[in-house]
Amino acid sequence: MTVMHHAGYVAMVELDEDAGVFHGEVINMRDVLTFQGATLKELRKAFADTIADYLAWCRERGKQPEKPYSGNFTVRLAPDLHRRVAVAAAREGKSINAYVAEALDKAS
Repeated sequence: MTVMHHAGYVAMVELDEDAGVFHGEVINMRDVLTFQGATLKELRKAFADTIADYLAWCRERGKQPEKPYSGNFTVRLAPDLHRRVAVAAAREGKSINAYVAEALDKAS
């Protein structure tokens, strides 16, 4: 698999060797957006067209398009892990949010 980017949207792409086609799916939103192309040029165009079609569809319905990333996500932890993270953050003089954001940034 490989990753493609367009206008803030991210897609994972796979090759279907039997069909001789690349399939892509936008992964950074809840709505399901897919596209395909036989060449890289076709694939890039299909991705851009899919995003344009999605935005047009939203406009026609008066719907706010889903933003690729809001900056918020919820993580559920076991109580013991939650306690350990809170203690570690406090030791470093940070909020839990800042501590976790820094750890995730280092890991990515």
